[in-house]
Amino acid sequence: MLDPRGETPLDIPRTWIEFPDPDWDPECDPDGPSQVFRVDLTWLTSSWTCIFGRGCAGIDADRPADGCCTLGAHFTDDDDETRVAGHVAELTDSTWQRAAVGVDPGGWVEVDDDGSRKTRVVESACVFLNDPGFAGGAGCALHHLAAALAVDGLHTKPDVCWQLPLRRTYRTVTRPDTTTYLEVQIAEYDRRAWGPGGHDLDWYCTGNPVAHVGAEPVYVSLAAELIELVGTAAYGEIAHRGAELLGARPLLPVTVHPATRIARDVGGRG
Repeated sequence: MLDPRGETPLDIPRTWIEFPDPDWDPECDPDGPSQVFRVDLTWLTSSWTCIFGRGCAGIDADRPADGCCTLGAHFTDDDDETRVAGHVAELTDSTWQRAAVGVDPGGWVEVDDDGSRKTRVVESACVFLNDPGFAGGAGCALHHLAAALAVDGLHTKPDVCWQLPLRRTYRTVTRPDTTTYLEVQIAEYDRRAWGPGGHDLDWYCTGNPVAHVGAEPVYVSLAAELIELVGTAAYGEIAHRGAELLGARPLLPVTVHPATRIARDVGGRG
């Protein structure tokens, strides 16, 4: 029996791969690629899967049915908010529990103390969260809309929502010869990724074995999200390396995410 509170440490051995942008042409740019991908294969080959409604304890112990929707979602930019607004217009009273609140003078967007725009928090959770028992389905109304439209959630939900628990970051790297390139890193959105407040979350899934029960590795189950983040060509390289790592002769077990290892041991999958 797995302990739902038994998260693995944040700092673990990991297997990273780096590869140049697949579109790089050495003849056109002999100084090296202008963009390099750095990818955490330990995370992407893990068995994590979203268990919302299937054992998720929620980030707030007082609101376990919220999952990670308690705080609302910050928009990455104006385009993100505009895209979501277009889909909010497709929601109805039967699919969105708080539709009336969303169109009242307060609207479905609020501004936080830092001046950033985000989805409004209503009754202690994101305005788009339907409560358990709601006829239109519990959970994110925008998630249900995506299912109804037969599209991936990345089309209807705020960027921060569909990307979780993938984390894309950028940094400029200077080579010894002083040339530079942009490093695009894809990694696990663990507690630290939430900022200092991440350590105060009552429960979190990425390092918890109870959430490492997916039938497919993350690079497969979140293929659509990864393609959106890095492009088709780069995803192809990630998928190739992931399959290689999980092949008939896998690399050293130290590369396996510890939460996945614990879940497999308990489940008898070795």
